Amino acid sequence: MNGDGDTTTAGHEPRPPLTAALSGAELLRWYWTLEELTALAREMGVRRGGGKPALTARLAAALDGGPLPDAPPPRPARTARQLAAPVDGDTVIPAGQRCSQVLRAWFTAQIGPSFHFDAHMRAFVAENAGRTLADGVGHWHATRAEAAEPQEVGAQFEFNRFLRSWHAEHPAGTRDEALDAWRAHRSRPRDAAAH
Repeated sequence: MNGDGDTTTAGHEPRPPLTAALSGAELLRWYWTLEELTALAREMGVRRGGGKPALTARLAAALDGGPLPDAPPPRPARTARQLAAPVDGDTVIPAGQRCSQVLRAWFTAQIGPSFHFDAHMRAFVAENAGRTLADGVGHWHATRAEAAEPQEVGAQFEFNRFLRSWHAEHPAGTRDEALDAWRAHRSRPRDAAAH
């Protein structure tokens, strides 16, 4: 079994150290944790924000001496007034409303303890200014079948994607076996890890 710090796997190319001497293409061939990428970015003076995919792209460009990808536009300041208690089903969702504790408490009181702000409800609040909280309850109920379906795990969550896939292929597998498989997977370059 390889520990997290071990960079070799019998019969496989060893994972190189993550340094500023690496090429951008080589960086992209391997799995790196956000912590590892952040440390390299700090060392190289590369902006660290924006999530793992954006950081990886900036580091690859910096390692190759190319222009850094454009920074995302700054988020507009949230100056919108937020709903405050008490609210009811006729309360209209204002533009810029967040999934606040006030909304969570109201929806939980209406729907029950199973309520949570999943992707469907976050999108409803963010994209439906002018609709009412009662409309939100209807949206919750209308989206439960879809919400119960397995959701695609974002590419930035490679560990979670790997575990979901591994457990689908090995339904009787243990957590330790899955973690061993993950360590072996991440110790290989991406072009070999799929094989």
